[in-house]
Amino acid sequence: MQKFEIVACELDGHTITFETGALAEQASGAVVVRCGDSVAFSAVVASKEAREGCDFLPMTVDYTEKTYAAGKIPGGFFKREGRPTTKEILTCRLIDRPLRPMFPEHYHNDIQLAVYVLSYDKVNQVDILGMNAASCSLMVSEVPLLQAIAAVRVCKIDGKLVLNPSPEQVDGSSIEMVVAGTEDAITMVECGSSEVSEEELIEALGFAHANIKKLAIAQKELAAKVGKPKTVVVAPAPDLETEEVVKSLIGDVKDALCTVEKIERVEKFRVLKLKMAEQMVARFGEEVAKEKDATAKGVLESLIYTEMRRMILEDTRRIDKRALNDVRPISCAVGFLPRTHGSALFNRGQTQSLGIVTLGASRDSQIIDGLDDEYKKKFILHYNFPPFSVGESKPNRGPGRREIGHGALAERALKHVMPSSSDFPYTVRMVSEIMSSNGSSSMASVCSGSLAMMDAGVPIKAPVAGIAMGLIKEGENFKVLSDILGDEDHFGDMDFKVAGTSHGVTALQMDIKITGVTLEIMRHALNQAKEGRLHILGKMNEAIQAHRPELSEYAPRIVTIEIDPEKIRNVIGPGGKMIRKITEETGVEIEANDDGRILIISPDAAANAKAVFMIRQVTEDAEVGKIYVGKVKRIMNFGAFVEILPGIEGMVHISQLEHRRVNKVEDVVNIGDEVQVKVIEVDSQGRVNLSRKACMEQPPEN
Repeated sequence: MQKFEIVACELDGHTITFETGALAEQASGAVVVRCGDSVAFSAVVASKEAREGCDFLPMTVDYTEKTYAAGKIPGGFFKREGRPTTKEILTCRLIDRPLRPMFPEHYHNDIQLAVYVLSYDKVNQVDILGMNAASCSLMVSEVPLLQAIAAVRVCKIDGKLVLNPSPEQVDGSSIEMVVAGTEDAITMVECGSSEVSEEELIEALGFAHANIKKLAIAQKELAAKVGKPKTVVVAPAPDLETEEVVKSLIGDVKDALCTVEKIERVEKFRVLKLKMAEQMVARFGEEVAKEKDATAKGVLESLIYTEMRRMILEDTRRIDKRALNDVRPISCAVGFLPRTHGSALFNRGQTQSLGIVTLGASRDSQIIDGLDDEYKKKFILHYNFPPFSVGESKPNRGPGRREIGHGALAERALKHVMPSSSDFPYTVRMVSEIMSSNGSSSMASVCSGSLAMMDAGVPIKAPVAGIAMGLIKEGENFKVLSDILGDEDHFGDMDFKVAGTSHGVTALQMDIKITGVTLEIMRHALNQAKEGRLHILGKMNEAIQAHRPELSEYAPRIVTIEIDPEKIRNVIGPGGKMIRKITEETGVEIEANDDGRILIISPDAAANAKAVFMIRQVTEDAEVGKIYVGKVKRIMNFGAFVEILPGIEGMVHISQLEHRRVNKVEDVVNIGDEVQVKVIEVDSQGRVNLSRKACMEQPPEN
């Protein structure tokens, strides 16, 4: 039987508890984290032996939001949780990214982290609890996590920083930031903001880290009470003979690292590996060389890693000979595709994104049904990264976690400049097709997306550009790189992506491969990123400076009219008769909302105008003094009833038929006649009184 232990942590009026010993006793480690009535559970299991031939950390993270946690039953035919939602995939990434750098270099055992949401009160957000639960379950297990990772969400609401806000509070915030870190440093940032300054972000990061420390200490306290002895990781003994063979190729390594073009550089590395294999066979014989192949490749990778970093730190020289703060050559074009609603091609070096925008109606919006209340998402960004973009040949099996994560980052960067639904009632889908990639394709997607939306006529508040920053750090010596290449990302210590307008930052993402970075390094990177972002915006402005005044001729036109909500039933008609009549006669689509807003959708402006006229007819009120052409519906002794608007009849008293005396109504009008009448009164009961003679000239007196 496990020993039950609990540790509590007070955070800005919230109590977060870490518990272990109640659930999953056969797992390597299991923890329950609670805040309010929200509960997250994490269990970890690690294999006893390292995976053979593996040179990376084989860790899998699965995060599942159980619908019973919010008192819901899953939709669909099977009525059970199925494939992970986009939010679950993004939360898996939030858990994985800060944890991965915190394992010993030579630890290659399989790890599976399962995180479940067991209860949700719709106030205390469960993704943050899940991130803390995952780290704590590793801390109490035998898995050798180097340091506890804690996470918080920080929002800026009405100028004040708020810790772990509710979903309702997040909606009104100017900054929403998820930050993970250790007691000593920040290790991951995921942020969206409304064009805020770099200093505001630094302030929020400092506030987040002050609270991260408390959560990390609580995890360590629980581990000290019940934690298992950690697995000892033994580094393999160095193979000095193999190292000697590989290091003799340093000249070839330097030559390859000084090759500007990626394709040529890749080819030189391919030839270098063949040369290394030949020298290994010459030194050890074919059989022994085959046994040492993995070791030789590891030594070569380490040699390239060390030399590239030395070039930057000591010689201040990058692979493509740029200065540390230089951005690669940029070219932009809009209107690249003739029949799409908007398109743009953005090139930065060998990274190329083709952005395509499609406009649709409200019915095209995405319905998001999770633990929170269902809502409609009207701006969607999809990111596609086909194998040919990096010169590879492999099956394309649809978007993976990386593609979904990159798309979410680009979407967050652009979301804050989108017009409101009342100003622009369209659903907007933006697709980024990565045609070529050599670093920073997600930020290229931000640029192509901004350009394509302006080409489509979407009235965004300001153009948005993105840039990826890198870091090379050895001890206290560090260099920050602007617009990093793929190799600089691979061999560097940080991937720091910043997007924004000329006024401020709209999105920020940071991942590191070391145990943390200081706020000073982040301030340096943010300021250097601003310089690069403004340069990119200048290049984009050369292609298009503002959104086009008109939509594409192939895009639907949406006309919005507002009517009295009580008259929505008039537009729909009995059994939908009226709305069917309007759509059949005009060819438009109509969306009627309970708040009185009616959207008329069609690429044909004349059809829209006709539909507006027909809707106005069925929803218009009789206006005193206005002349109408109506049809006689009923005749009584005292007058005729004339329908002047659909569903609205008024009475023409016999005395109002003509200027002369009329003895019999049928002497002037009959049922079915069309007559011109004027509204002379709408009484207190809503009855409409009409006059025919008021529309006629007064005859001359005899």
